[in-house]
Amino acid sequence: MERQSTWLKWNQEGKNKALEFCDRYKSFLSENKTVRKFLQACVKAAEESGYRRLEDYQQLRCGDKVYQVNRNKQLFLCQVGSHPLISGSRIIAAHIDSPRLDLKTIPLYEEENLAFFKTCYYGGIKKYQWLSIPLSVYGTIVLKNGEKKEVCLGEKPGDPVFTITDLLPHLAKDQMKKTIEEGFPGENLNLLVGSIPDSREEKEPVKNFLLRWLKEHWGIQEEDFISSEFEVVPSGPARDVGFDRSMLAGYGQDDRVCAYTAFFALLGLSQIPRSAFCILTDQEEIGSYGATSAQSSFFQFFLEELLEKEGGSSREKRLFFQNSRAISADVATALDPNYRDAYDPRNAARLGCGVVLERTIGGRGKAGSVEPTAEYLAYLRHIFDKNQISWQPGEMGKVEQGGGGTISTYFARLNIDTADCGVPVLSMHAPFEVTSKADIYSAFQAYTAFYQEG
Repeated sequence: MERQSTWLKWNQEGKNKALEFCDRYKSFLSENKTVRKFLQACVKAAEESGYRRLEDYQQLRCGDKVYQVNRNKQLFLCQVGSHPLISGSRIIAAHIDSPRLDLKTIPLYEEENLAFFKTCYYGGIKKYQWLSIPLSVYGTIVLKNGEKKEVCLGEKPGDPVFTITDLLPHLAKDQMKKTIEEGFPGENLNLLVGSIPDSREEKEPVKNFLLRWLKEHWGIQEEDFISSEFEVVPSGPARDVGFDRSMLAGYGQDDRVCAYTAFFALLGLSQIPRSAFCILTDQEEIGSYGATSAQSSFFQFFLEELLEKEGGSSREKRLFFQNSRAISADVATALDPNYRDAYDPRNAARLGCGVVLERTIGGRGKAGSVEPTAEYLAYLRHIFDKNQISWQPGEMGKVEQGGGGTISTYFARLNIDTADCGVPVLSMHAPFEVTSKADIYSAFQAYTAFYQEG
């Protein structure tokens, strides 16, 4: 199947709309680099668009806009349509966590007059990509008395940044002989955080100087790390890429590019025939096991309350599931011509050719794939073509090269027709991921059309 650049399909007005949309996305991505911050920004935008907490409603009617937050890391939104919920809805789900480095429970230590934080990587990364780059620290600190503090260092002009050191090439003879996995062990991903000693301390003076700094500036002691979440992410904003500014690079586009487009597609809806859901969830990058992940039962609790406030019964979930249709909005891999051998060129998506509809995910014999039916894929094709959406088919890569999964399986197992559809990405899971502005806007258009379909 021939893939045509979306830029050739659009007139100047269409191109301008895409560029303006991506400018807003670029700012949002730069300002919200953690799950908590992304969710907080979405709640603020939703409330400004007329969404209210579900508990504020006694009864739901067509046009009502509701949301519910789970543990500050998972967000459920619904705009009620003219048809009853049991007739089925349109659901788009995306995850808002991204690969990163987390601080260990007891992170701070001193060695050779330098202070470091011990880290543990979160999600699938190439560890060497995180060396020798500027890094920021975001923290949510909860003290024993319940007081909560949100801190960040490394993003504002004038802020110090942090980094992970690498071995100089002059002494790297032995390192260069090792495999990438052996040459960059995870235990060496130690964040350099200070070097001034406390003149009043003989033992670990640099560490103690930093403990005093943390007490004075953030009001925490060493034991408070136990009940804190500290995340280490690349410093600096997302940036335009290329002389033509046609692409965008930044941290966390997997999967915030799909979360952003799905979320703002929902906010832009007028009256719709079927209720529309946007679900933003956490912990996808580590298997979706926790209480704020796609495997959590919270979606079903949210749905039960919706059904009851619409005048139905929570026992009608079965009808809701079997009549609903869902998109798992997660990024797809784009063919990188510098690494062509990893791809099947006939079935790989291309950057700039539109949102990607995937029939197969997973890898090695389709392990982990939800395998949407031919009927459902035809339904999505019809919506996209009818609305003149730029889209393309795509798959992960060569059959036995690797693979990956999404949250689609957790909706498909509820007997909901589910397919993966998202933005193609270069350098996925790197600190600086690349997307095409044409694909970003195409995803927004595709999700909008899906929500509006009767």
